[in-house]
Amino acid sequence: MNIFLRRVDAGVPTTSNGSRGGVPFLGFLSGVMLIVLAQADAQWIADPVIDTRVQKGIDHIYNIEFDAADREFAQIIALRPDHPAGYFFQAMTQWWRILSNFDDESKDEQFYSLIERVVRVCEQRLKRDKNDVTALFFKGGAIGFRGRLRVNRGKWLAAADDGVTALSAIRKAHELDANNTDVLLGIGIYNYYAEVVPTQYPILKPIMLFLPSGNKQKGLDQLEQAAASAKYAKVEAMYFLLQTYFSYEKQYVKALDLALQLHRMYPRNPLFHRMYGRCFVSLGNWKEAHRVFSEVEQKFRNRQQGYDIYDGREAYYYLGRYQFLFGDLNEALRLLYKCDELSRTIDQQGPSGFMSMANLTIGMIYDLQGRRASAQAQYQKVLNMKEYERAHEEARRYLQEPYRR
Repeated sequence: MNIFLRRVDAGVPTTSNGSRGGVPFLGFLSGVMLIVLAQADAQWIADPVIDTRVQKGIDHIYNIEFDAADREFAQIIALRPDHPAGYFFQAMTQWWRILSNFDDESKDEQFYSLIERVVRVCEQRLKRDKNDVTALFFKGGAIGFRGRLRVNRGKWLAAADDGVTALSAIRKAHELDANNTDVLLGIGIYNYYAEVVPTQYPILKPIMLFLPSGNKQKGLDQLEQAAASAKYAKVEAMYFLLQTYFSYEKQYVKALDLALQLHRMYPRNPLFHRMYGRCFVSLGNWKEAHRVFSEVEQKFRNRQQGYDIYDGREAYYYLGRYQFLFGDLNEALRLLYKCDELSRTIDQQGPSGFMSMANLTIGMIYDLQGRRASAQAQYQKVLNMKEYERAHEEARRYLQEPYRR
């Protein structure tokens, strides 16, 4: 069972960089959210009214209340048009809109435009003072997020250029204010992924040669410290740690603890909700996984804000797997059919891991029901889809010999 779970995780369009898809390279630069964080300290914005609005806006983002977040940040811009904070957070609101449906590129240009506005405001400040730490932080953060999106869109050279520029700005800001705990988020993410990425993604090795080397353990320690004591980078640090422990370190107990904390802090955030369920799946606790994904499915059916077709598709898959393993095979088929149906709407660029694994499981159920011809048709269908771990191997095996418990 554990082998199957790991294979499913590999085919899921999650993101160790916070998105629903993409490579974690430059994800460390989105730790740039640290920027967003450091700004609220007195040395960044002394006005407590603005500080309060920033905090409220950030909470709105994580609770998927984007219009409310935009209103808060618009007020900050009106109060402090020369400060990059309001502009940066408006861009971050757009970023989370993109994450809500990552296959839809229609929001990209608006995001790039918002990023350019942040950079312009920062550069105006840097012309007056090249050591303006606030401007360096926000500029590095904005460019880092732009690079992150470009990676996900396959624009490797442009992303690499953004990575070098962003890292330079962040490192200089860190040198100027080395005691800021929030900064450890960005530095920690870089240290971890700069060592891990070349191994996980060999295609990026040539690009990483132009960047400083990393230190995986040091990066984890820095992320842990940021998650524990950062004033404003806490949530982002917790989320990066969650993804790191889940996807790379395979420390599912630690990942579960972080997922539970984030879900309790932001119960309306579907990404945190689904990660909570996935941790139970990876630990083999199907009872709790069933409970969590039943909640996700109900929120999807009720059209709760933020819960969309991606969340529904994932919920139906894991609920179907639960019924397959422990329950009613007919109910499992019903749920997996729904997963497949939603996948066909989502997977415009080719079958996802969810579609492949759902169809493999459907074939296995057909075999258990004695419907051999239908099962063989399913396995052949899987072989025509993109490979996810051992899906093709198992499909070929069950084509030769029917699946049995």
